Amino acid sequence: MDAGMREERLEIDGIPVLIRGEAAEKAFLMIHGRGGCKEECRDFSGLAASRGWQTAALDLPGHGERRGERNGLVPWNAVPELKRVTRWARCRWESVALRAVSIGAWLAMLACADEKVSGALFVSPLLDMAGLIRRMMQRAGMSEERLRREKIVRTATGEKLSWPYYEYARQHPASVWRQPCEILLAGRDELTDRGAVEKFAMASGGRVTVMETGEHWFHTPEQTAFMHRWEERALARLEALS
Repeated sequence: MDAGMREERLEIDGIPVLIRGEAAEKAFLMIHGRGGCKEECRDFSGLAASRGWQTAALDLPGHGERRGERNGLVPWNAVPELKRVTRWARCRWESVALRAVSIGAWLAMLACADEKVSGALFVSPLLDMAGLIRRMMQRAGMSEERLRREKIVRTATGEKLSWPYYEYARQHPASVWRQPCEILLAGRDELTDRGAVEKFAMASGGRVTVMETGEHWFHTPEQTAFMHRWEERALARLEALS
């Protein structure tokens, strides 16, 4: 992380945004996962800056500076927000690409399906959210009928399952991505459906890289180093295609 890198903080319709790097004609819009925040962009922004990109990261609902927001991270609020931020970014920079993690990748795909972006780098993307919720229901021994009837159920492990969320996920699957796409997966990921991601990549012409010993959250020194090497290669390939 470059502690001396130029930073700019602003709000877009009340959404906190952090911009890192010197003024440029192109930028990555970085979208964190559950439990993350915009400041996570600092490591990636150093690599991006070395190749002439700025990085703009935002706090999703209920995260970062927005902790404590009443509605939390629900897609019917997050997706319209991401659409507004993406349109703002496309007005500010000539070229905009995405760097998104986990649930952030699903939300970004829904928000940017009809937007012109230069490409995307996705880490541990949750592309089949409805399938993930079904697996959580199965582990909890819960039927769809019970969730439909009770609307919101908290499982024995503390997870809260929501019928409106499940319905939204079923109606809004990740569609075919029409821009260049690089995906990093972990072989020990218990959340991301590897088959769904590989099927998505094949349909979209994306490239999948797998760290077989990795986990959904790339956080150990070994995993982080692998991710940084992937970012360098993926960024170079994305630039070559743009």
